[in-house]
Amino acid sequence: MEKVPQMKTSSRPIPWYREINSKQWKTLVAASTGWMLDAMDVTLYAMIIVYIMADLQMTQTTAGLLASLTLLSSAFGGLIFGMIADKKGRTTALMISMIVFALFTALGGFSQTVTQLAIARLIVGLGMGGEWVAGAALITESWPAKHRGKAMGLVQGSWAIGYGLAAVISGLVLPTFGWRGVFFVGIIPALFAIWVRLGTDEPDIWVEKQKENAKATHKEKGGSVGKLFDKKVRRWTILGSALSICAQFGYWGLFTWIPTYLATPVAKGGAGLDLMKQTSWIVIMQVGAWLGYVIFGLLADKIGRRITFILFFALAAILVPLYGFSQDPEKLLLLGPLVAFFGSGYFSGFGAILAELFPTAIRATGQGFCYNFGRAVAASAPFTIGILANTMGLGVAFSITSVAFGLAALLVLFFLPETKGKELA
Repeated sequence: MEKVPQMKTSSRPIPWYREINSKQWKTLVAASTGWMLDAMDVTLYAMIIVYIMADLQMTQTTAGLLASLTLLSSAFGGLIFGMIADKKGRTTALMISMIVFALFTALGGFSQTVTQLAIARLIVGLGMGGEWVAGAALITESWPAKHRGKAMGLVQGSWAIGYGLAAVISGLVLPTFGWRGVFFVGIIPALFAIWVRLGTDEPDIWVEKQKENAKATHKEKGGSVGKLFDKKVRRWTILGSALSICAQFGYWGLFTWIPTYLATPVAKGGAGLDLMKQTSWIVIMQVGAWLGYVIFGLLADKIGRRITFILFFALAAILVPLYGFSQDPEKLLLLGPLVAFFGSGYFSGFGAILAELFPTAIRATGQGFCYNFGRAVAASAPFTIGILANTMGLGVAFSITSVAFGLAALLVLFFLPETKGKELA
Protein backbone atom coordinates (compact mmCIF):
# COMPACT_ATOMS: atom_id res chain seq x y z
CA MET A 1 0.00 0.00 0.00
CA GLU A 2 1.27 3.41 -0.93
CA LYS A 3 2.03 5.64 2.07
CA VAL A 4 0.20 8.94 2.32
CA PRO A 5 2.71 11.75 2.90
CA GLN A 6 2.16 13.55 6.19
CA MET A 7 2.03 17.30 6.49
CA LYS A 8 4.96 18.78 8.36
CA THR A 9 4.12 21.08 11.22
CA SER A 10 6.24 24.12 11.82
CA SER A 11 8.20 24.12 15.07
CA ARG A 12 8.88 27.82 14.87
CA PRO A 13 7.39 29.84 17.75
CA ILE A 14 4.73 32.43 16.98
CA PRO A 15 6.18 35.97 16.95
CA TRP A 16 5.15 37.85 20.08
CA TYR A 17 3.42 40.62 18.16
CA ARG A 18 0.95 38.10 16.67
CA GLU A 19 -0.23 37.25 20.16
CA ILE A 20 -1.58 40.78 20.60
CA ASN A 21 -5.19 41.46 19.59
CA SER A 22 -6.57 44.57 17.92
CA LYS A 23 -7.95 46.01 21.15
CA GLN A 24 -4.53 45.80 22.78
CA TRP A 25 -2.86 47.43 19.77
CA LYS A 26 -5.37 50.29 20.02
CA THR A 27 -4.41 50.89 23.64
CA LEU A 28 -0.75 50.97 22.62
CA VAL A 29 -1.44 53.54 19.90
CA ALA A 30 -3.48 55.66 22.31
CA ALA A 31 -0.91 55.64 25.12
CA SER A 32 2.11 56.03 22.82
CA THR A 33 0.67 58.89 20.81
CA GLY A 34 -0.51 60.60 23.98
CA TRP A 35 2.95 60.36 25.53
CA MET A 36 4.61 61.54 22.30
CA LEU A 37 2.33 64.59 22.11
CA ASP A 38 2.88 65.22 25.81
CA ALA A 39 6.65 65.28 25.22
CA MET A 40 6.15 67.57 22.23
CA ASP A 41 4.07 70.13 24.14
CA VAL A 42 6.30 70.13 27.22
CA THR A 43 9.50 70.39 25.17
CA LEU A 44 8.25 73.27 22.99
CA TYR A 45 9.04 75.60 25.90
CA ALA A 46 12.68 74.50 26.00
CA MET A 47 13.01 75.02 22.25
CA ILE A 48 11.87 78.66 22.31
CA ILE A 49 12.92 79.80 25.77
CA VAL A 50 15.54 82.23 24.43
CA TYR A 51 12.91 84.09 22.40
CA ILE A 52 10.45 84.19 25.31
CA MET A 53 13.15 85.64 27.58
CA ALA A 54 13.84 88.43 25.12
CA ASP A 55 10.17 89.27 24.53
CA LEU A 56 8.96 89.11 28.13
CA GLN A 57 12.24 90.42 29.59
CA MET A 58 12.71 87.27 31.61
CA THR A 59 15.98 86.31 33.30
CA GLN A 60 17.57 82.86 33.10
CA THR A 61 16.71 82.29 36.74
CA THR A 62 13.03 83.01 36.09
CA ALA A 63 13.04 80.89 32.93
CA GLY A 64 14.47 77.97 34.90
CA LEU A 65 11.93 78.52 37.66
CA LEU A 66 9.09 78.17 35.15
CA ALA A 67 10.58 74.89 33.94
CA SER A 68 10.77 73.61 37.52
CA LEU A 69 7.22 74.82 38.14
CA THR A 70 5.93 72.66 35.28
CA LEU A 71 7.85 69.67 36.60
CA LEU A 72 6.59 70.21 40.14
CA SER A 73 2.95 70.63 39.12
CA SER A 74 3.16 67.45 37.05
CA ALA A 75 3.58 65.56 40.31
CA PHE A 76 0.22 66.82 41.55
CA GLY A 77 -1.27 66.10 38.12
CA GLY A 78 -0.19 62.49 38.38
CA LEU A 79 -1.83 62.15 41.78
CA ILE A 80 -5.07 63.85 40.73
CA PHE A 81 -5.43 61.98 37.46
CA GLY A 82 -4.44 58.71 39.09
CA MET A 83 -7.50 58.98 41.30
CA ILE A 84 -9.65 60.01 38.31
CA ALA A 85 -8.35 56.98 36.36
CA ASP A 86 -9.25 54.62 39.20
CA LYS A 87 -12.72 56.09 39.68
CA LYS A 88 -13.81 57.17 36.19
CA GLY A 89 -11.66 55.11 33.85
CA ARG A 90 -8.23 55.01 32.21
CA THR A 91 -9.34 56.40 28.83
CA THR A 92 -11.37 59.17 30.47
CA ALA A 93 -8.38 60.33 32.50
CA LEU A 94 -6.12 60.07 29.44
CA MET A 95 -8.48 62.18 27.34
CA ILE A 96 -8.92 64.91 29.97
CA SER A 97 -5.18 65.12 30.70
CA MET A 98 -4.37 65.54 27.00
CA ILE A 99 -6.95 68.30 26.61
CA VAL A 100 -5.51 70.08 29.66
CA PHE A 101 -1.88 70.16 28.53
CA ALA A 102 -2.82 70.91 24.90
CA LEU A 103 -5.21 73.75 25.72
CA PHE A 104 -2.89 75.48 28.16
CA THR A 105 0.16 75.06 25.93
CA ALA A 106 -1.78 76.99 23.28
CA LEU A 107 -3.04 79.56 25.78
CA GLY A 108 0.56 80.18 26.79
CA GLY A 109 0.99 81.77 23.37
CA PHE A 110 -1.32 84.62 24.44
CA SER A 111 0.76 85.45 27.55
CA GLN A 112 1.66 89.11 27.93
CA THR A 113 3.41 88.79 31.27
CA VAL A 114 5.65 86.28 33.03
CA THR A 115 2.88 85.63 35.56
CA GLN A 116 0.40 84.69 32.84
CA LEU A 117 2.93 82.33 31.26
CA ALA A 118 3.74 80.82 34.66
CA ILE A 119 0.06 80.02 35.26
CA ALA A 120 -0.25 78.41 31.83
CA ARG A 121 2.88 76.29 32.35
CA LEU A 122 1.72 75.28 35.82
CA ILE A 123 -1.52 73.82 34.38
CA VAL A 124 0.40 72.23 31.48
CA GLY A 125 2.33 70.32 34.14
CA LEU A 126 -0.90 68.99 35.66
CA GLY A 127 -1.87 67.46 32.33
CA MET A 128 1.65 66.17 31.74
CA GLY A 129 1.66 64.22 35.01
CA GLY A 130 -1.86 62.92 34.40
CA GLU A 131 -1.14 61.62 30.90
CA TRP A 132 1.64 59.28 32.05
CA VAL A 133 -0.31 57.61 34.83
CA ALA A 134 -3.49 57.17 32.75
CA GLY A 135 -1.56 55.75 29.80
CA ALA A 136 0.55 53.47 31.99
CA ALA A 137 -2.52 52.02 33.71
CA LEU A 138 -4.26 51.52 30.36
CA ILE A 139 -1.33 49.59 28.87
CA THR A 140 -0.32 47.51 31.88
CA GLU A 141 -3.91 46.30 32.42
CA SER A 142 -4.64 45.63 28.74
CA TRP A 143 -1.52 43.76 27.64
CA PRO A 144 -0.63 40.19 28.70
CA ALA A 145 1.86 39.87 31.54
CA LYS A 146 4.64 38.35 29.41
CA HIS A 147 4.55 41.30 26.97
CA ARG A 148 3.87 44.10 29.45
CA GLY A 149 7.48 45.29 29.49
CA LYS A 150 7.68 45.45 25.70
CA ALA A 151 4.51 47.52 25.55
CA MET A 152 5.76 50.05 28.09
CA GLY A 153 9.09 50.21 26.27
CA LEU A 154 7.31 51.19 23.06
CA VAL A 155 5.18 53.73 24.90
CA GLN A 156 8.15 55.29 26.67
CA GLY A 157 10.13 55.38 23.43
CA SER A 158 7.56 57.76 21.99
CA TRP A 159 8.90 60.44 24.36
CA ALA A 160 12.09 60.65 22.29
CA ILE A 161 9.99 61.00 19.12
CA GLY A 162 7.98 63.83 20.70
CA TYR A 163 11.20 65.57 21.72
CA GLY A 164 12.42 65.50 18.13
CA LEU A 165 9.01 66.59 16.84
CA ALA A 166 9.16 69.68 19.06
CA ALA A 167 12.48 70.61 17.49
CA VAL A 168 11.05 70.25 13.97
CA ILE A 169 7.95 72.30 14.78
CA SER A 170 10.03 75.07 16.31
CA GLY A 171 12.32 75.16 13.30
CA LEU A 172 9.38 75.42 10.87
CA VAL A 173 7.05 77.75 12.77
CA LEU A 174 9.38 80.06 14.69
CA PRO A 175 10.88 82.03 11.74
CA THR A 176 7.43 83.03 10.43
CA PHE A 177 5.06 83.08 13.41
CA GLY A 178 7.40 83.58 16.37
CA TRP A 179 7.36 81.80 19.72
CA ARG A 180 3.63 82.40 20.19
CA GLY A 181 2.88 80.51 16.98
CA VAL A 182 4.93 77.57 18.24
CA PHE A 183 2.76 77.38 21.34
CA PHE A 184 -0.42 77.59 19.25
CA VAL A 185 0.58 74.36 17.46
CA GLY A 186 0.40 72.72 20.88
CA ILE A 187 -3.38 72.53 20.59
CA ILE A 188 -3.09 69.51 18.26
CA PRO A 189 -3.15 66.85 21.05
CA ALA A 190 -6.64 68.01 22.05
CA LEU A 191 -7.94 66.80 18.70
CA PHE A 192 -6.32 63.39 19.19
CA ALA A 193 -7.88 63.16 22.66
CA ILE A 194 -11.33 62.87 21.07
CA TRP A 195 -10.20 59.75 19.18
CA VAL A 196 -8.79 58.27 22.40
CA ARG A 197 -12.17 58.53 24.11
CA LEU A 198 -14.18 57.21 21.16
CA GLY A 199 -11.79 54.58 19.82
CA THR A 200 -10.24 53.01 22.93
CA ASP A 201 -11.97 50.65 25.35
CA GLU A 202 -11.35 50.43 29.07
CA PRO A 203 -9.30 47.39 30.23
CA ASP A 204 -11.45 44.38 31.10
CA ILE A 205 -9.90 44.07 34.54
CA TRP A 206 -10.91 47.65 35.42
CA VAL A 207 -14.45 47.11 34.13
CA GLU A 208 -14.82 44.01 36.30
CA LYS A 209 -13.49 45.88 39.32
CA GLN A 210 -16.07 48.62 38.76
CA LYS A 211 -18.83 46.01 38.85
CA GLU A 212 -17.48 44.78 42.17
CA ASN A 213 -17.26 48.34 43.47
CA ALA A 214 -20.90 48.93 42.58
CA LYS A 215 -21.76 46.32 45.23
CA ALA A 216 -19.17 47.55 47.73
CA THR A 217 -19.62 50.02 50.55
CA HIS A 218 -18.09 53.48 50.21
CA LYS A 219 -15.14 52.52 52.39
CA GLU A 220 -14.29 49.54 50.24
CA LYS A 221 -14.04 51.44 46.94
CA GLY A 222 -10.69 52.25 45.34
CA GLY A 223 -9.00 55.43 44.13
CA SER A 224 -7.99 56.70 47.59
CA VAL A 225 -4.49 57.98 48.39
CA GLY A 226 -4.93 56.86 51.97
CA LYS A 227 -5.19 53.24 50.83
CA LEU A 228 -1.62 53.46 49.49
CA PHE A 229 -0.44 53.41 53.10
CA ASP A 230 -2.47 50.41 54.21
CA LYS A 231 -0.36 47.68 55.76
CA LYS A 232 -0.49 45.41 52.68
CA VAL A 233 0.89 47.94 50.18
CA ARG A 234 2.65 50.58 52.31
CA ARG A 235 6.10 49.17 51.66
CA TRP A 236 5.53 49.26 47.89
CA THR A 237 4.40 52.88 48.09
CA ILE A 238 7.57 53.82 49.98
CA LEU A 239 9.86 51.74 47.76
CA GLY A 240 8.25 52.94 44.53
CA SER A 241 8.53 56.56 45.63
CA ALA A 242 12.17 56.22 46.71
CA LEU A 243 13.12 54.52 43.44
CA SER A 244 11.32 57.22 41.47
CA ILE A 245 13.13 59.98 43.38
CA CYS A 246 16.57 58.54 42.60
CA ALA A 247 15.79 57.74 38.97
CA GLN A 248 14.18 61.08 38.15
CA PHE A 249 16.71 63.16 40.07
CA GLY A 250 19.40 61.52 37.96
CA TYR A 251 17.51 62.06 34.69
CA TRP A 252 16.36 65.66 35.13
CA GLY A 253 19.62 66.75 36.76
CA LEU A 254 21.58 65.37 33.82
CA PHE A 255 19.47 65.94 30.73
CA THR A 256 18.30 69.43 31.66
CA TRP A 257 21.91 70.62 31.54
CA ILE A 258 23.49 68.53 28.76
CA PRO A 259 22.61 71.03 25.98
CA THR A 260 24.20 73.83 28.03
CA TYR A 261 27.25 71.69 28.75
CA LEU A 262 27.77 70.98 25.06
CA ALA A 263 27.48 74.68 24.16
CA THR A 264 29.57 76.11 27.01
CA PRO A 265 33.12 77.20 26.00
CA VAL A 266 35.95 74.85 26.95
CA ALA A 267 37.53 77.62 29.02
CA LYS A 268 34.42 77.61 31.23
CA GLY A 269 34.33 73.83 31.63
CA GLY A 270 32.08 72.88 28.71
CA ALA A 271 32.56 71.08 25.41
CA GLY A 272 32.56 74.24 23.27
CA LEU A 273 30.47 72.84 20.39
CA ASP A 274 28.98 75.18 17.80
CA LEU A 275 25.19 75.28 17.23
CA MET A 276 25.17 72.75 14.39
CA LYS A 277 27.28 70.21 16.29
CA GLN A 278 25.35 70.76 19.50
CA THR A 279 22.05 70.03 17.73
CA SER A 280 23.48 66.98 15.96
CA TRP A 281 24.96 65.56 19.14
CA ILE A 282 21.63 65.93 20.96
CA VAL A 283 19.65 64.29 18.14
CA ILE A 284 22.06 61.34 18.16
CA MET A 285 21.60 61.07 21.91
CA GLN A 286 17.83 60.88 21.40
CA VAL A 287 18.32 57.94 19.06
CA GLY A 288 20.21 56.23 21.87
CA ALA A 289 17.42 57.11 24.30
CA TRP A 290 14.76 55.61 22.02
CA LEU A 291 16.72 52.39 21.71
CA GLY A 292 17.16 52.32 25.48
CA TYR A 293 13.43 52.63 26.10
CA VAL A 294 12.55 49.83 23.68
CA ILE A 295 15.36 47.43 24.61
CA PHE A 296 14.70 47.86 28.33
CA GLY A 297 11.16 46.60 27.73
CA LEU A 298 12.38 43.61 25.74
CA LEU A 299 14.98 42.69 28.36
CA ALA A 300 12.55 43.16 31.26
CA ASP A 301 10.23 40.57 29.74
CA LYS A 302 13.11 38.24 28.85
CA ILE A 303 15.45 38.25 31.86
CA GLY A 304 13.32 39.98 34.50
CA ARG A 305 12.62 43.44 35.90
CA ARG A 306 15.24 43.45 38.68
CA ILE A 307 18.33 42.52 36.68
CA THR A 308 17.37 44.92 33.87
CA PHE A 309 16.89 47.81 36.28
CA ILE A 310 20.21 47.07 38.00
CA LEU A 311 22.03 46.83 34.66
CA PHE A 312 20.71 50.19 33.40
CA PHE A 313 21.15 52.10 36.68
CA ALA A 314 24.65 50.74 37.33
CA LEU A 315 25.93 51.48 33.82
CA ALA A 316 24.37 54.96 33.92
CA ALA A 317 26.23 55.62 37.17
CA ILE A 318 29.52 54.57 35.53
CA LEU A 319 29.03 56.37 32.22
CA VAL A 320 27.92 59.77 33.56
CA PRO A 321 31.31 60.72 35.10
CA LEU A 322 33.11 59.55 31.94
CA TYR A 323 30.85 61.83 29.93
CA GLY A 324 31.10 64.78 32.31
CA PHE A 325 34.89 64.74 32.51
CA SER A 326 35.32 64.46 28.75
CA GLN A 327 35.46 67.65 26.69
CA ASP A 328 36.57 65.98 23.49
CA PRO A 329 33.79 66.26 20.85
CA GLU A 330 34.47 62.82 19.37
CA LYS A 331 34.34 61.11 22.76
CA LEU A 332 31.14 62.96 23.61
CA LEU A 333 29.64 61.84 20.31
CA LEU A 334 30.43 58.20 21.13
CA LEU A 335 29.47 58.35 24.81
CA GLY A 336 26.31 60.43 24.34
CA PRO A 337 24.05 57.70 22.93
CA LEU A 338 25.25 55.27 25.61
CA VAL A 339 24.55 57.78 28.39
CA ALA A 340 21.07 58.40 26.96
CA PHE A 341 20.49 54.65 26.43
CA PHE A 342 21.21 53.68 30.04
CA GLY A 343 20.39 57.04 31.63
CA SER A 344 16.81 57.16 30.39
CA GLY A 345 15.83 53.68 29.17
CA TYR A 346 14.90 52.52 32.68
CA PHE A 347 11.75 54.68 32.57
CA SER A 348 10.17 51.89 30.50
CA GLY A 349 10.15 49.71 33.60
CA PHE A 350 8.24 52.01 35.93
CA GLY A 351 4.79 51.46 34.43
CA ALA A 352 5.10 47.69 34.55
CA ILE A 353 6.73 47.31 37.95
CA LEU A 354 4.34 49.71 39.70
CA ALA A 355 1.35 48.03 38.06
CA GLU A 356 2.57 44.67 39.35
CA LEU A 357 3.01 45.96 42.91
CA PHE A 358 -0.46 47.50 43.37
CA PRO A 359 -3.96 45.93 43.12
CA THR A 360 -6.44 47.10 40.46
CA ALA A 361 -8.56 49.17 42.86
CA ILE A 362 -5.68 51.58 43.56
CA ARG A 363 -3.29 50.76 40.70
CA ALA A 364 -3.46 54.08 38.86
CA THR A 365 -3.42 55.99 42.15
CA GLY A 366 -0.32 54.04 43.23
CA GLN A 367 1.42 54.52 39.90
CA GLY A 368 0.59 58.22 39.87
CA PHE A 369 1.67 58.82 43.46
CA CYS A 370 5.02 56.98 43.30
CA TYR A 371 6.10 58.19 39.87
CA ASN A 372 5.07 61.79 40.40
CA PHE A 373 6.20 62.10 44.00
CA GLY A 374 9.63 61.27 42.62
CA ARG A 375 9.17 63.89 39.92
CA ALA A 376 8.24 66.50 42.54
CA VAL A 377 11.44 65.91 44.50
CA ALA A 378 13.43 65.71 41.24
CA ALA A 379 12.24 69.22 40.38
CA SER A 380 15.11 70.36 42.60
CA ALA A 381 17.71 68.52 40.48
CA PRO A 382 18.25 71.16 37.74
CA PHE A 383 18.56 73.84 40.40
CA THR A 384 21.01 71.75 42.46
CA ILE A 385 23.24 70.97 39.47
CA GLY A 386 23.15 74.63 38.45
CA ILE A 387 24.37 75.79 41.86
CA LEU A 388 27.18 73.22 41.94
CA ALA A 389 28.19 74.14 38.39
CA ASN A 390 28.89 77.71 39.48
CA THR A 391 31.85 76.51 41.53
CA MET A 392 32.94 73.22 40.00
CA GLY A 393 31.64 73.28 36.42
CA LEU A 394 28.82 71.29 34.85
CA GLY A 395 30.92 68.27 33.96
CA VAL A 396 31.92 67.68 37.57
CA ALA A 397 28.46 68.55 38.88
CA PHE A 398 27.03 65.71 36.78
CA SER A 399 28.66 63.32 39.26
CA ILE A 400 25.78 64.04 41.65
CA THR A 401 23.40 62.39 39.21
CA SER A 402 25.75 59.42 39.13
CA VAL A 403 25.22 59.03 42.88
CA ALA A 404 21.44 59.06 42.33
CA PHE A 405 21.71 56.31 39.70
CA GLY A 406 23.89 54.27 42.03
CA LEU A 407 21.38 54.56 44.88
CA ALA A 408 18.59 53.46 42.53
CA ALA A 409 20.58 50.32 41.64
CA LEU A 410 21.02 49.51 45.34
CA LEU A 411 17.32 49.98 46.06
CA VAL A 412 16.45 47.48 43.34
CA LEU A 413 19.15 45.04 44.44
CA PHE A 414 18.09 44.89 48.10
CA PHE A 415 14.38 45.69 48.16
CA LEU A 416 12.58 45.23 44.83
CA PRO A 417 10.89 41.85 44.25
CA GLU A 418 10.91 40.17 40.86
CA THR A 419 7.46 40.52 39.26
CA LYS A 420 8.13 39.24 35.74
CA GLY A 421 5.07 37.42 34.40
CA LYS A 422 2.88 38.37 37.35
CA GLU A 423 -0.84 38.38 36.53
CA LEU A 424 -2.65 41.49 37.71
CA ALA A 425 -5.38 41.16 40.32
